[in-house]
Amino acid sequence: MRYGLAVGAVLALTGLIQIPSASGQKPPEGFTALFNGTDLTGWKVHNGKIDLWGVKDGILFCEKAGGGWLMTEKEYGDFTLSLEYRLNKGSNSGVALRAPLKGDPAYQGMEIQVIDDAGWPGKLEPWQHTGSVYAVIPPKKFLEAPTGQWQFMMIVLKGSKILVTVNQEKLVEDDLAKYVEKYGKSHPGLTRTDGHVGLQSHSNRVEFRNVWIKPIEK
Repeated sequence: MRYGLAVGAVLALTGLIQIPSASGQKPPEGFTALFNGTDLTGWKVHNGKIDLWGVKDGILFCEKAGGGWLMTEKEYGDFTLSLEYRLNKGSNSGVALRAPLKGDPAYQGMEIQVIDDAGWPGKLEPWQHTGSVYAVIPPKKFLEAPTGQWQFMMIVLKGSKILVTVNQEKLVEDDLAKYVEKYGKSHPGLTRTDGHVGLQSHSNRVEFRNVWIKPIEK
């Protein structure tokens, strides 16, 4: 499957799928739920404390900093990932892709940033805003998303090509291979072909629901 066709299919899919309005909804056809809505089955904590992660009313949450990364037990290569997240004021989180269970997933794999852009108490670099490939690729625009509301993120990863949308707005569409010469030494994860998916606890409460994945055939 060519990348353009895969992206086109996903963009069509985002237009057809209604943004979820409640937890525990059924995944779209072809997708599998990574979070079962009741407990942390299928996940393990990396570089953090498991007791800071919890589940209530179909929502997966981390109460504050110190939880590290909640990583899938399974590994994934090319895929479409969709999820909803909700932040409090000053929340900082992220989504790990193709990460190993060693070192920092943001560098040994890669991280898609999730942060309270408007309410962050300090200056953010362009590559620190929501939707960025952290410390590598900034988003096309800065997200205007009020805290306390659910946001819908989709990520397509096909070979070295990556697409990130939030609320169906395209924030990143790029080729990771373009950045390897400049960032490959500090971000070896840019060249990984598979690994774990993860959710980050960095600061303040962050919540997730309807975490779904669909592998893309090579």
